[in-house]
Amino acid sequence: MAAESTPAITEPGSTGSRRRGKGRRRKARGTGSRALRATAVTAAGVVVLGGAGAGYVYFKLNGNLHSVDINQALGADRPTKIDNGSENILVLGSDTRAGKNRKLGGGTDDGSARSDTAMIVHVYEGHKKASVISIPRDTLVDRPACTDTKGTTHSAATGVMFNESYSTGGAACAVKTVESITGIRMDHYLEVDFEGFQQLVDDLGGVRVTTTEDIRDPQSHLDLKAGPHTLDGEQALGLVRTRHGVGDGSDLGRIQLQQAFIKALIDQVKHVGVLSNPKKLLDLADTATKAVTTDSELGSVNALMDFAGGLKGIGSDRMKMVTMPVQYDPANPNRVLLDKAKAQLVWDALKQDRDIPKSATKGTATGEAKGVVN
Repeated sequence: MAAESTPAITEPGSTGSRRRGKGRRRKARGTGSRALRATAVTAAGVVVLGGAGAGYVYFKLNGNLHSVDINQALGADRPTKIDNGSENILVLGSDTRAGKNRKLGGGTDDGSARSDTAMIVHVYEGHKKASVISIPRDTLVDRPACTDTKGTTHSAATGVMFNESYSTGGAACAVKTVESITGIRMDHYLEVDFEGFQQLVDDLGGVRVTTTEDIRDPQSHLDLKAGPHTLDGEQALGLVRTRHGVGDGSDLGRIQLQQAFIKALIDQVKHVGVLSNPKKLLDLADTATKAVTTDSELGSVNALMDFAGGLKGIGSDRMKMVTMPVQYDPANPNRVLLDKAKAQLVWDALKQDRDIPKSATKGTATGEAKGVVN
């Protein structure tokens, strides 16, 4: 039976509470993970560049961008594109150990990479609201055979952790796995790394959050007293990485922290005043374009501006955030299994561009993370 929901995170405007789950779980080994709603941050820094008008700025930012050709790698064996005005974007936080990220990531420094944060962002027709579905990295899945962007084919695997898809075949295999799980074609792909996320928060001037209890986690370099805080980039990275500092030490609990922080981040973008501060605008745009890797269709400043422009009206109050329906694995308390029946309610809602029903997540595993209140 799944653990019940816990008070974990109170979303903005929420006054209700949820009971602590009855089950106890062994604390999992901490690993790097990031937030990420890269699209919202990019919207703040990039969409307004249309008014900058400087050719130098355009070419500089265009040169910052990295893209991967997902369509070429995956070919025609994909779900049919849903043509109803909605968009589905896979957003990953890449846990690369290469370059400067070795210092931020901890653990090994062999240059390997994982995707410890994964979210499906569904933007509804009209681009006035969105649903975000977090995929727990500890979910055991059947990974389909896939071909990466270098042309290397990787065999299918059964019962492996979700984030193994990215470490095996990069962005293309991660997209292939998500499409296999959901039956939904991902229209776009966005990825952000450790260093980029930390710098984005610093360029924004920090992000305001309130913690309901002390959070201390030496592994993620986090030490916060209960109360209001304006987190700098290093602290923000620590918050979205921590799993020992709060709750039961699970990835599900960490997802609750990440979701609360993302809403605070979006609110901060709205209040930071980049439109009236050209230097802050350009610093943010420079950092954002360096921080993200996109699919090839978004691989230019013009394309990214158009895309981000379509998202800029979606505030945190117009964003529904849930965790993919899962249950704890009876054989291993540090792993979770897809609740296929309830997950199908989520996928059907996205396909039909409808709100996710409450029944889709009722009774599913949620973890414990008493932490952030926006």
